Amino acid sequence: MKAIVYTHYGSPDVLQFKEVEKPTPKDNEVLIHVAATALNAGDWHLLRGDPPPLRLFSGFPRPKHQVLGADVAGQVEAVGRNVKQFQPGDEVFGWCNGSFADFAVAAADALALKPANISFEQAAAVPLSGSVALQALRDHGNVQAGQKVLINGASGGIGTFAVQIAKSLGAEVTGVCRTANVDLVRSIGADHVIDSAREDFAQSAERYDFILDNATNRSLSDLRRVLTPTGMLVPNGGGFDNRWFASAGRLMRATVSFRFSGQRLGRFLVAQKREDLVALKELIEAGSLTPVIDRTYQLSDSAAAMGRMGGGHPSGKIVISVCAGVVGTPSPPASAASSWSMT
Repeated sequence: MKAIVYTHYGSPDVLQFKEVEKPTPKDNEVLIHVAATALNAGDWHLLRGDPPPLRLFSGFPRPKHQVLGADVAGQVEAVGRNVKQFQPGDEVFGWCNGSFADFAVAAADALALKPANISFEQAAAVPLSGSVALQALRDHGNVQAGQKVLINGASGGIGTFAVQIAKSLGAEVTGVCRTANVDLVRSIGADHVIDSAREDFAQSAERYDFILDNATNRSLSDLRRVLTPTGMLVPNGGGFDNRWFASAGRLMRATVSFRFSGQRLGRFLVAQKREDLVALKELIEAGSLTPVIDRTYQLSDSAAAMGRMGGGHPSGKIVISVCAGVVGTPSPPASAASSWSMT
């Protein structure tokens, strides 16, 4: 099978399109014929091996796992002997190991049936970013109907999911984004859109019950200023204020800053939960949530896709179309959210 392989850390130029051995599923695993995958910030950091402490887990001096990719959508090719919930031919989406390839294996519990009303490319955009947004808003923020929610970085991979999920929870949503993406954020349901180049939300009189900070371009004091006295901030990522410790410094400062305040700090690592995939599937099939795709690349063009990820500020998710031979649901008509895709 064909795969994108990297044998040492570096820029996207180190990625190689080559023939590798097809994986075999274990007893509790599923072999997926990959139709599409999506890029996440984690893929960029694994490619670079940066920050350096990451290599304690990813491999030193070179990567242990040489095929990137965790998000996947495709068709079940084979199942392990203990897998009962899927069978060959099922269309699935979820998390796997090494989805930048024709075939990949995944734990059966890390998959769900693909939403029937979207394409494989759209489904591949959902697992990680959709789960982060869902867990931040529903589980950690306990966002309720009528609350005011601010999404800073509303046009990115996680932000576009967060705007729509917050609306599905009944919140009044304000999205902050760059000028070029104002129409996009408004089209996915934001009640108010702030153009970050023209307006400083931190200086407004508005106060928010929940803030999801994807952009990490504002100080903690700025964000706290626009929280209600009991509001919650979830700082997603935190940027790279230190090459060796990545976002840890910002999170530690935030912990100290919030300790003696009624305001709350939400910190979490996204959990891979099959029930969350099912919840996202239900939102998609109900028409409350549609993945936004920035650009779609072919597998052989993965280096270009990764370069766009590293360049920053994609509008929605960057997707890689892998196996054109996988038969699936066609993309919805242009009147649906797929018309937001930018190519």
